[in-house]
Amino acid sequence: MTVPSQAQRPVALITGASTGIGRVTARDLAAKGYTVVAVSRPSGRGAQVADELRRDTGGDVHHLGFDLSLVADARAMVAAFRERWSRLDALVLNAGAYHGRRRVTAEGREATWALNHLGVFVPAVLLVDLLVASSPARVLVTSSNAAMAGRMRWDDLGRRRYDGMGAYAQSKLANQLFAAAFARRLAGTGVSVHAMHPGFVATEFGSDAGWQTPFVRLLQRLFGRTAERGADTLTFLALDPAALSVTGGYWVDRRQRPMAPAARDADAAERLWALSESEAGLTEAELAALYALPRAWRCRAPGAAAR
Repeated sequence: MTVPSQAQRPVALITGASTGIGRVTARDLAAKGYTVVAVSRPSGRGAQVADELRRDTGGDVHHLGFDLSLVADARAMVAAFRERWSRLDALVLNAGAYHGRRRVTAEGREATWALNHLGVFVPAVLLVDLLVASSPARVLVTSSNAAMAGRMRWDDLGRRRYDGMGAYAQSKLANQLFAAAFARRLAGTGVSVHAMHPGFVATEFGSDAGWQTPFVRLLQRLFGRTAERGADTLTFLALDPAALSVTGGYWVDRRQRPMAPAARDADAAERLWALSESEAGLTEAELAALYALPRAWRCRAPGAAAR
C-alpha cells in the first residue's frame, strides 16, 4: 500500500479513542493512511496509546486530551484541533459511558447526558464548516440498540429521578435523533451522517456500573464481542464508499437497519436540537456556519432563534 504524504492524508478525529472500539478504529484508520487525531480524557492513557498506535502502525497519530463531558472542554478541543488541522474527512463520535449511580460534572450536568449526548452534539456543530469544506466527509456516531428502550424525559433530561439504564438508553436514543437531524441539515453538502450499534463488546465500558459491575463483567466474559468485532462497522463506515452514498442511516454489522421507533420522530429530533443548542450555550457566531447551509433554515425548530 502506498502511504499518502503528510499533506495528502485524510484526517480523522476520533473521540473515546484510548480504549475499546475507539482505539481499534484509530488503529485501523492510521494503518490505512489517515492522520488520526485521538481524543480522550487528559488524565487517562490517551497520549501513551497514541504513541503505541503510531509505533504499531507506522501511521500519523496524535492525541488531544480533553474531557468531552464538559462543554468548555469540547469547545477547547475544537479550538486545539483547528490550530493544527484545516480539514476533517471523518468525525467519529465514539466517547460514551454508563454510570450505575447518578454523577454530576463540574459544570453541573448529569454525566451520562453530558458525555453521551452533549459530547457528541457540541463538537459536531462546531466543526461543521471543516466537514463541509472537506467533503466528501463522514460523521459517525456510536449509538446502541439500547435506544429501543429509550424515552426522552423532556422535563428531566438530567435524570434527577435517576436509573442508570434509563439514562443510558435515553442518551443512545438522543444519538439517533441527533444523527437524523444532523443528516437533514447537511443534505446536499457531501457530508454523510450515520449512527451505529457496535454490539455488546467486552471492553472497559461499564466499569462504573455500581453494584451491577460484577454482573456486567460476567456477561462480557460469556457473551461479549471483541473490540475488533465491535469496531468493524465503524471502520467500514469510515472507509467504504457505501457510507457516502446514503445519509441518516443506522448500521448494525455493516447493514443498515431501522432506527429506534422514537428516533424516527422528526419533531422530537428538532425539539432535542433546540434544547441542545440552548443547554450548551452555543452562540450565534458558533452556529453561523451551520445555519448558513442552504437547507439549514428549514430545520430550525419553531421559536429556536439564534442567540
